[in-house]
Amino acid sequence: MKSSRLVSILLLLQTRGRMTAAQLAEELEVSVRTVYRDVEALGAAGVPLYGDAGHAGGYRLLDGYRTRLTGLTADEAEALFLAGAPGPAAELGLGTVLAAAQLKVRAALPAELRAHADRISGRFHLDAPGWYADAEETPYLTAVADAVWHSRVLHVLYRRWAEPTDVERRLEPYGLVLKAGRWYVVAGPGPRTFRVDQILRLADPGEEFTRPSDFDLAAYWAAYQRDFHDRLYRGEAVVRLAPDVRLPRAVGLGTDADGWTVARVPIESVAHAQGEFLRLGSRIEVLEPSDLRLSIARTVAELAGMYGNPAPDGGD
Repeated sequence: MKSSRLVSILLLLQTRGRMTAAQLAEELEVSVRTVYRDVEALGAAGVPLYGDAGHAGGYRLLDGYRTRLTGLTADEAEALFLAGAPGPAAELGLGTVLAAAQLKVRAALPAELRAHADRISGRFHLDAPGWYADAEETPYLTAVADAVWHSRVLHVLYRRWAEPTDVERRLEPYGLVLKAGRWYVVAGPGPRTFRVDQILRLADPGEEFTRPSDFDLAAYWAAYQRDFHDRLYRGEAVVRLAPDVRLPRAVGLGTDADGWTVARVPIESVAHAQGEFLRLGSRIEVLEPSDLRLSIARTVAELAGMYGNPAPDGGD
């Protein structure tokens, strides 16, 4: 709708400063001609907006002009309060800040939107960690977050998997990522990814660094995850699956006479795959590779020997 688009142009110029018609068109996914018409409409409505010609030109608002219009819809108000995860904010030392911000936003909302926001807060709670994982101790998380925000270098003693396990590292922290209840810091040079809970010692020498202007944290993390999975699942297995079994990343190769699905499944290693497949009991049969099939057969034989032959139903 035109009205919401006009509000979007106003808020974009208010938050970003000067923007060209082409930049506004790309942001709003409309034509440049539409932007020209919208800018004229804003000017006719009394908004102090002007444009500069030339290479460094663009539209901007008169210095000091601020609108109090939020343009929030009911869905946007709900999403705003849903996005405010209190757990991670508290871990970063921002719990009271988040609560104060939500209180101010709530007070500024009309009664109808305030009711929507209250409904979200009362019906949805975000809890990132898994059930069977203990909370990770991250005593240096607040310090790392502060260094990220102020672009300060950190000297850390870091524990890794490979030998030597405890190593000194100089980090230029670009950003923090919360994944499955665990905090990671993405840091240069590189950049590289480090688990915050594996930082054993931290020192802030007061040295500042320049964060690369073209670094995109979300894009980096998406690429990092893709690379992680590519490196993790280097092998594959061919299996038969009972009709009620579904495996992630499995590629079906067909159905046999018993109605079972024959599928190709990427695996991390023989040992890891054995543990995952044994959980499915008799509802999965490994066909390939032979070493995985033999390993499972040996394990099942050892278990049968340990527990003995079960007595028939009704027997002693």
